[in-house]
Amino acid sequence: MKVVVRGGGDLATGVVEVLHTSGFEVLILEIEKPSAIRRTVAFSEAIYDGETEVENIICKKVENEDEIYKAWEKNIVPIMIDEECRIIEKIKPHILVDCIIAKKNLGTNKEMAPITIGLGPGFVAGEDVDIVIETMRGHKLGRIIREGEALKNTGIPGEIKGIAKERVIYSPQEGIFRGVKKIGDKVEAREILGYVDREPVYGTISGVLRGLIRDGYYVKEKMKIGDIDPREEERENCFTISDKARTLGGAVLHGIIMRLKERDENIF
Repeated sequence: MKVVVRGGGDLATGVVEVLHTSGFEVLILEIEKPSAIRRTVAFSEAIYDGETEVENIICKKVENEDEIYKAWEKNIVPIMIDEECRIIEKIKPHILVDCIIAKKNLGTNKEMAPITIGLGPGFVAGEDVDIVIETMRGHKLGRIIREGEALKNTGIPGEIKGIAKERVIYSPQEGIFRGVKKIGDKVEAREILGYVDREPVYGTISGVLRGLIRDGYYVKEKMKIGDIDPREEERENCFTISDKARTLGGAVLHGIIMRLKERDENIF
């Protein structure tokens, strides 16, 4: 059963991992220049590098329908640049999942596939998509919403070790980012992590650099470009899918099974 996933960032990668290992044929659609922060666990990196691997799953950049099917035959997850989702008309997926996490709907609608799912705020269950998945950390994370919307974006990241907004790094200005540190490095508060043009980017707290935008990326002022985990002892978390991403993946799978049952369809 074919699934199209819009977006290939770290949360989308968690969803893809669950669906791929459950036996679905998954195709990821991305923009030309993805801006993932947690790049070590984001399939979107294949857009730049041609191929990437996350938790023993290979994701490969493809250009056309023929290459999509060849990737599936080899148990590889294909990813392609297709912001407008034009490939949908050719491969006709049974399921479409919007994992862009843009906090707004960037064009997903119920006409795209028999089963449609949207993650986070910006979608109305029953109108834009069949199901909305709650993405805010806390008691409701992963909740399946059949009517209405997910919780509004607060702009404040989820807490880790009692620290929330301080762990996120934002660009001080518009320009080209050049990293000094790399993902997995231990960093100190006020230590230079990189530069936007000639303007230094400083660490906000001490911890492990869990995410950092790609070198050479043209960033806008106040754009999110990094993420520090205050738990220095958990460096390995930088290289594995997060608990939040896995929860969302499980919720998407649950939602798919619910809709298939309602439609009296078998999964495979």
